[in-house]
Amino acid sequence: MDATQLPDFDGLPKVEGMPQGCAWGIFDKDGKKDLLGTLNLLTPSVVRAACAEARDGVSISLNWPLNAMPIPLPGRIRPVHKQMTLQEAKLSEGAGWDDEIHFNTQLSSQWDSLVHWLHQPSGLAYNGIEVTKEALAAPNTAANAMPTLDHWHAAGGLVARGVLIDFKEWAESKARAEGKTGDDAVVHPLDGHRITVEEIETIARDQGVEFRPGDVLIIRTGLTEVMQALGPEDLAKLQHGKISGMHGVLESAKWLWNKHFAAVAGDGWAFEALMPLKEDGSVGGPLDLFLHPWLLSMFGMPMGELWDLKALSDHCKKSGRYSFMLTSAPLNIPGLVGSPPNALAIF
Repeated sequence: MDATQLPDFDGLPKVEGMPQGCAWGIFDKDGKKDLLGTLNLLTPSVVRAACAEARDGVSISLNWPLNAMPIPLPGRIRPVHKQMTLQEAKLSEGAGWDDEIHFNTQLSSQWDSLVHWLHQPSGLAYNGIEVTKEALAAPNTAANAMPTLDHWHAAGGLVARGVLIDFKEWAESKARAEGKTGDDAVVHPLDGHRITVEEIETIARDQGVEFRPGDVLIIRTGLTEVMQALGPEDLAKLQHGKISGMHGVLESAKWLWNKHFAAVAGDGWAFEALMPLKEDGSVGGPLDLFLHPWLLSMFGMPMGELWDLKALSDHCKKSGRYSFMLTSAPLNIPGLVGSPPNALAIF
Protein backbone atom coordinates (compact mmCIF):
# COMPACT_ATOMS: atom_id res chain seq x y z
CA MET A 1 0.00 0.00 0.00
CA ASP A 2 1.25 3.47 -0.87
CA ALA A 3 1.78 5.56 2.27
CA THR A 4 -0.19 8.43 0.73
CA GLN A 5 -3.30 6.27 1.13
CA LEU A 6 -2.82 5.88 4.87
CA PRO A 7 -4.70 8.11 7.31
CA ASP A 8 -2.69 9.70 10.09
CA PHE A 9 -3.10 8.52 13.68
CA ASP A 10 -6.04 10.78 14.51
CA GLY A 11 -7.74 9.97 11.21
CA LEU A 12 -7.66 6.17 11.54
CA PRO A 13 -11.16 4.65 11.46
CA LYS A 14 -12.52 3.82 14.89
CA VAL A 15 -12.23 0.16 15.88
CA GLU A 16 -14.92 -0.89 18.33
CA GLY A 17 -13.58 -1.37 21.84
CA MET A 18 -10.11 -0.11 20.97
CA PRO A 19 -8.47 3.28 21.52
CA GLN A 20 -8.16 5.83 18.73
CA GLY A 21 -5.16 4.99 16.57
CA CYS A 22 -5.79 1.26 16.23
CA ALA A 23 -4.95 0.31 12.63
CA TRP A 24 -6.81 -2.99 12.45
CA GLY A 25 -8.31 -3.54 9.03
CA ILE A 26 -6.32 -0.79 7.30
CA PHE A 27 -4.21 -3.23 5.29
CA ASP A 28 -6.92 -5.87 4.73
CA LYS A 29 -7.53 -6.78 1.10
CA ASP A 30 -10.23 -8.71 -0.72
CA GLY A 31 -11.93 -9.62 2.55
CA LYS A 32 -8.80 -11.30 3.96
CA LYS A 33 -7.21 -10.29 7.24
CA ASP A 34 -3.78 -8.78 6.74
CA LEU A 35 -0.85 -10.53 8.45
CA LEU A 36 2.05 -8.24 7.50
CA GLY A 37 1.14 -4.89 9.08
CA THR A 38 3.35 -1.97 8.13
CA LEU A 39 5.56 -4.16 5.94
CA ASN A 40 2.83 -3.48 3.38
CA LEU A 41 4.50 -0.08 2.95
CA LEU A 42 7.45 -1.77 1.23
CA THR A 43 6.07 -1.26 -2.26
CA PRO A 44 8.20 -1.81 -5.38
CA SER A 45 8.93 1.91 -5.61
CA VAL A 46 10.02 2.04 -1.95
CA VAL A 47 12.26 -1.00 -2.42
CA ARG A 48 13.81 0.44 -5.59
CA ALA A 49 14.63 3.64 -3.73
CA ALA A 50 16.14 1.59 -0.89
CA CYS A 51 18.34 -0.33 -3.32
CA ALA A 52 19.73 2.98 -4.60
CA GLU A 53 21.36 3.45 -1.18
CA ALA A 54 23.76 0.57 -1.94
CA ARG A 55 26.41 2.32 -4.00
CA ASP A 56 29.72 2.00 -2.10
CA GLY A 57 30.08 -1.78 -1.99
CA VAL A 58 30.12 -1.92 1.83
CA SER A 59 27.98 -4.32 3.89
CA ILE A 60 27.74 -4.46 7.69
CA SER A 61 26.18 -7.22 9.78
CA LEU A 62 23.78 -6.00 12.46
CA ASN A 63 23.53 -9.36 14.22
CA TRP A 64 24.84 -9.83 17.75
CA PRO A 65 26.20 -13.36 18.39
CA LEU A 66 23.52 -15.75 19.60
CA ASN A 67 25.55 -16.44 22.75
CA ALA A 68 26.57 -12.83 23.49
CA MET A 69 24.05 -12.04 26.25
CA PRO A 70 25.92 -12.61 29.55
CA ILE A 71 22.82 -12.46 31.75
CA PRO A 72 19.83 -14.24 30.16
CA LEU A 73 16.38 -13.27 31.33
CA PRO A 74 14.48 -15.79 33.47
CA GLY A 75 12.72 -18.32 31.27
CA ARG A 76 15.06 -17.73 28.32
CA ILE A 77 17.66 -20.44 28.01
CA ARG A 78 21.24 -19.90 27.00
CA PRO A 79 22.00 -21.19 23.50
CA VAL A 80 23.18 -24.78 23.31
CA HIS A 81 25.43 -25.46 20.34
CA LYS A 82 26.31 -29.11 19.79
CA GLN A 83 28.90 -30.08 17.21
CA MET A 84 29.25 -33.69 16.09
CA THR A 85 31.15 -35.66 13.49
CA LEU A 86 29.12 -37.20 10.68
CA GLN A 87 30.04 -40.57 12.15
CA GLU A 88 28.77 -39.60 15.62
CA ALA A 89 25.52 -38.42 14.04
CA LYS A 90 25.31 -41.75 12.19
CA LEU A 91 24.99 -39.87 8.92
CA SER A 92 28.07 -41.15 7.11
CA GLU A 93 31.30 -43.05 7.53
CA GLY A 94 33.03 -40.16 5.77
CA ALA A 95 34.94 -37.34 7.44
CA GLY A 96 32.90 -34.21 8.19
CA TRP A 97 30.86 -32.35 10.75
CA ASP A 98 27.26 -31.47 11.61
CA ASP A 99 25.81 -29.30 14.35
CA GLU A 100 22.59 -28.49 16.19
CA ILE A 101 21.51 -25.29 17.95
CA HIS A 102 18.84 -24.90 20.63
CA PHE A 103 18.12 -21.29 21.53
CA ASN A 104 15.47 -18.80 22.61
CA THR A 105 14.60 -16.34 19.85
CA GLN A 106 14.52 -13.38 22.27
CA LEU A 107 18.01 -13.79 23.76
CA SER A 108 20.05 -11.91 21.16
CA SER A 109 19.35 -9.78 18.07
CA GLN A 110 15.73 -10.39 17.18
CA TRP A 111 12.55 -9.37 15.47
CA ASP A 112 9.38 -9.42 17.54
CA SER A 113 6.53 -10.71 15.42
CA LEU A 114 3.05 -9.22 15.70
CA VAL A 115 1.99 -11.89 18.21
CA HIS A 116 4.86 -11.42 20.65
CA TRP A 117 3.16 -8.81 22.85
CA LEU A 118 -0.62 -8.60 22.75
CA HIS A 119 -3.07 -5.80 23.48
CA GLN A 120 -3.29 -6.67 27.16
CA PRO A 121 -6.91 -5.67 27.96
CA SER A 122 -8.31 -7.79 25.12
CA GLY A 123 -5.57 -10.40 24.76
CA LEU A 124 -5.66 -9.91 20.99
CA ALA A 125 -2.79 -9.63 18.53
CA TYR A 126 -2.56 -7.36 15.50
CA ASN A 127 -5.74 -7.07 13.46
CA GLY A 128 -7.87 -8.44 16.28
CA ILE A 129 -6.46 -11.94 15.89
CA GLU A 130 -6.79 -14.39 18.79
CA VAL A 131 -3.57 -16.34 19.15
CA THR A 132 -3.58 -19.97 20.28
CA LYS A 133 -0.93 -22.67 20.51
CA GLU A 134 -2.96 -24.74 18.09
CA ALA A 135 -3.02 -21.96 15.51
CA LEU A 136 0.71 -21.32 15.91
CA ALA A 137 1.34 -25.01 15.21
CA ALA A 138 0.13 -24.73 11.60
CA PRO A 139 2.09 -27.18 9.41
CA ASN A 140 2.97 -24.57 6.79
CA THR A 141 2.71 -20.85 6.17
CA ALA A 142 -0.20 -21.19 3.74
CA ALA A 143 -2.24 -22.71 6.57
CA ASN A 144 -1.01 -20.21 9.16
CA ALA A 145 -3.56 -17.49 9.99
CA MET A 146 -1.34 -15.94 12.68
CA PRO A 147 0.67 -12.74 11.91
CA THR A 148 4.04 -14.41 12.46
CA LEU A 149 7.43 -13.94 10.84
CA ASP A 150 7.21 -16.75 8.29
CA HIS A 151 4.79 -14.61 6.26
CA TRP A 152 7.70 -12.25 5.51
CA HIS A 153 9.11 -14.88 3.16
CA ALA A 154 5.99 -14.95 1.01
CA ALA A 155 6.49 -11.18 0.68
CA GLY A 156 10.16 -11.55 -0.32
CA GLY A 157 11.67 -10.75 3.08
CA LEU A 158 12.47 -7.22 4.17
CA VAL A 159 14.31 -4.85 1.83
CA ALA A 160 14.02 -1.25 2.96
CA ARG A 161 15.87 1.98 3.56
CA GLY A 162 17.33 1.92 7.04
CA VAL A 163 18.03 5.12 8.97
CA LEU A 164 20.34 5.09 12.00
CA ILE A 165 19.57 7.55 14.77
CA ASP A 166 22.83 7.40 16.70
CA PHE A 167 21.61 8.71 20.04
CA LYS A 168 24.74 7.63 21.93
CA GLU A 169 27.17 9.35 19.55
CA TRP A 170 25.02 12.49 19.35
CA ALA A 171 24.48 12.78 23.11
CA GLU A 172 28.16 12.24 23.93
CA SER A 173 29.25 14.75 21.28
CA LYS A 174 26.84 17.23 22.81
CA ALA A 175 28.26 16.56 26.29
CA ARG A 176 31.81 17.13 25.06
CA ALA A 177 30.74 20.36 23.36
CA GLU A 178 29.42 21.50 26.75
CA GLY A 179 32.90 21.00 28.22
CA LYS A 180 32.31 17.65 29.90
CA THR A 181 35.17 15.16 29.95
CA GLY A 182 35.87 11.57 31.00
CA ASP A 183 32.99 9.70 32.60
CA ASP A 184 30.93 12.89 32.69
CA ALA A 185 30.80 12.83 28.89
CA VAL A 186 29.62 9.20 28.72
CA VAL A 187 25.91 8.65 28.10
CA HIS A 188 25.34 5.24 29.67
CA PRO A 189 22.55 3.04 28.24
CA LEU A 190 21.83 1.66 31.71
CA ASP A 191 20.84 5.10 33.00
CA GLY A 192 17.42 4.66 31.39
CA HIS A 193 17.24 7.83 29.29
CA ARG A 194 13.85 8.23 27.65
CA ILE A 195 14.58 9.35 24.08
CA THR A 196 11.95 11.81 22.93
CA VAL A 197 10.53 12.53 19.49
CA GLU A 198 12.13 15.97 19.68
CA GLU A 199 15.55 14.42 20.29
CA ILE A 200 15.13 11.97 17.41
CA GLU A 201 14.17 14.76 15.03
CA THR A 202 17.11 16.88 16.21
CA ILE A 203 19.55 14.00 15.72
CA ALA A 204 18.14 13.35 12.24
CA ARG A 205 18.69 17.01 11.30
CA ASP A 206 22.21 17.00 12.72
CA GLN A 207 23.00 13.80 10.81
CA GLY A 208 21.53 15.22 7.61
CA VAL A 209 18.82 12.62 7.03
CA GLU A 210 15.13 12.97 6.26
CA PHE A 211 12.65 10.23 7.02
CA ARG A 212 10.66 8.65 4.20
CA PRO A 213 7.57 6.40 4.29
CA GLY A 214 8.65 2.76 4.43
CA ASP A 215 11.90 3.49 6.29
CA VAL A 216 13.12 1.26 9.12
CA LEU A 217 14.02 3.48 12.08
CA ILE A 218 17.05 2.18 14.00
CA ILE A 219 18.11 3.76 17.31
CA ARG A 220 21.51 3.19 18.93
CA THR A 221 21.98 3.58 22.68
CA GLY A 222 25.16 1.49 23.09
CA LEU A 223 23.56 -1.27 25.17
CA THR A 224 24.99 -4.32 23.40
CA GLU A 225 28.48 -2.81 23.64
CA VAL A 226 28.14 -2.48 27.41
CA MET A 227 26.62 -5.94 27.82
CA GLN A 228 29.59 -7.52 26.03
CA ALA A 229 32.03 -6.21 28.64
CA LEU A 230 30.16 -5.66 31.89
CA GLY A 231 32.24 -3.97 34.58
CA PRO A 232 31.37 -3.52 38.28
CA GLU A 233 29.74 -0.13 37.63
CA ASP A 234 27.66 -1.60 34.81
CA LEU A 235 26.52 -4.51 36.98
CA ALA A 236 25.49 -2.07 39.70
CA LYS A 237 23.49 -0.01 37.22
CA LEU A 238 21.89 -3.16 35.84
CA GLN A 239 20.33 -3.89 39.22
CA HIS A 240 18.17 -0.76 38.88
CA GLY A 241 16.41 -2.17 35.81
CA LYS A 242 16.83 0.98 33.74
CA ILE A 243 17.48 0.69 29.99
CA SER A 244 17.60 3.64 27.60
CA GLY A 245 15.19 3.62 24.69
CA MET A 246 12.41 5.55 23.03
CA HIS A 247 10.06 7.31 25.44
CA GLY A 248 6.96 5.16 25.86
CA VAL A 249 4.24 7.80 25.60
CA LEU A 250 1.37 8.49 23.21
CA GLU A 251 3.31 11.24 21.44
CA SER A 252 5.92 8.65 20.44
CA ALA A 253 3.31 6.19 19.18
CA LYS A 254 1.54 8.88 17.14
CA TRP A 255 4.81 10.07 15.63
CA LEU A 256 5.91 6.55 14.67
CA TRP A 257 2.61 5.88 12.90
CA ASN A 258 2.47 9.27 11.20
CA LYS A 259 6.00 8.80 9.82
CA HIS A 260 4.77 5.53 8.27
CA PHE A 261 7.83 3.49 9.18
CA ALA A 262 7.81 -0.09 7.93
CA ALA A 263 9.48 -1.25 11.17
CA VAL A 264 11.64 -0.04 14.04
CA ALA A 265 14.72 -1.54 15.68
CA GLY A 266 17.46 -0.74 18.15
CA ASP A 267 20.20 -2.16 20.33
CA GLY A 268 18.09 -1.92 23.49
CA TRP A 269 16.32 -4.68 25.34
CA ALA A 270 12.86 -3.45 24.41
CA PHE A 271 13.30 -0.58 21.89
CA GLU A 272 11.33 1.52 24.36
CA ALA A 273 12.90 2.75 27.60
CA LEU A 274 12.70 0.51 30.66
CA MET A 275 11.09 0.49 33.03
CA PRO A 276 7.97 1.96 31.43
CA LEU A 277 5.94 4.69 33.06
CA LYS A 278 2.35 4.34 34.21
CA GLU A 279 -0.32 6.84 33.18
CA ASP A 280 0.23 8.80 36.40
CA GLY A 281 3.94 9.16 35.63
CA SER A 282 5.14 6.66 38.23
CA VAL A 283 7.53 3.88 37.25
CA GLY A 284 5.74 0.71 36.25
CA GLY A 285 6.71 -2.85 35.41
CA PRO A 286 6.73 -5.06 32.32
CA LEU A 287 2.92 -5.10 32.14
CA ASP A 288 3.04 -1.34 31.63
CA LEU A 289 5.01 -1.53 28.39
CA PHE A 290 3.58 1.19 26.18
CA LEU A 291 5.10 1.03 22.71
CA HIS A 292 4.97 -2.76 22.54
CA PRO A 293 1.16 -2.99 22.40
CA TRP A 294 0.84 0.09 20.23
CA LEU A 295 3.40 -0.98 17.63
CA LEU A 296 3.01 -4.74 17.57
CA SER A 297 -0.66 -5.17 18.37
CA MET A 298 -2.39 -2.03 17.14
CA PHE A 299 -0.17 -0.81 14.28
CA GLY A 300 1.27 -4.11 13.08
CA MET A 301 4.76 -2.54 13.15
CA PRO A 302 7.56 -5.08 13.82
CA MET A 303 10.14 -4.25 16.48
CA GLY A 304 13.79 -5.27 16.43
CA GLU A 305 15.80 -5.47 19.64
CA LEU A 306 19.39 -6.10 20.72
CA TRP A 307 20.80 -5.38 17.27
CA ASP A 308 24.57 -4.94 17.08
CA LEU A 309 24.99 -1.34 15.91
CA LYS A 310 28.58 -0.39 16.81
CA ALA A 311 30.15 -1.15 13.43
CA LEU A 312 27.22 0.57 11.72
CA SER A 313 27.72 3.63 13.93
CA ASP A 314 31.43 3.75 13.12
CA HIS A 315 30.81 3.55 9.39
CA CYS A 316 28.04 6.13 9.43
CA LYS A 317 30.25 8.56 11.35
CA LYS A 318 33.21 7.97 9.03
CA SER A 319 31.20 8.23 5.81
CA GLY A 320 28.75 10.89 6.93
CA ARG A 321 25.90 8.70 5.66
CA TYR A 322 23.19 7.59 8.07
CA SER A 323 20.84 5.96 5.56
CA PHE A 324 21.48 2.65 3.80
CA MET A 325 19.86 -0.33 2.20
CA LEU A 326 18.65 -2.74 4.89
CA THR A 327 17.91 -6.40 4.25
CA SER A 328 16.51 -8.94 6.69
CA ALA A 329 15.40 -12.54 6.30
CA PRO A 330 14.15 -14.08 9.55
CA LEU A 331 14.05 -17.84 9.96
CA ASN A 332 11.41 -19.50 7.80
CA ILE A 333 9.41 -21.63 10.23
CA PRO A 334 5.57 -21.62 10.34
CA GLY A 335 4.21 -19.83 13.40
CA LEU A 336 7.52 -18.14 14.25
CA VAL A 337 7.06 -15.63 17.11
CA GLY A 338 10.60 -14.23 17.14
CA SER A 339 13.75 -14.67 15.10
CA PRO A 340 17.30 -13.53 14.61
CA PRO A 341 16.98 -10.77 12.00
CA ASN A 342 19.85 -11.88 9.77
CA ALA A 343 20.09 -8.17 8.98
CA LEU A 344 22.62 -6.39 6.77
CA ALA A 345 23.19 -2.68 6.21
CA ILE A 346 24.48 -2.10 2.68
CA PHE A 347 26.10 1.16 1.56
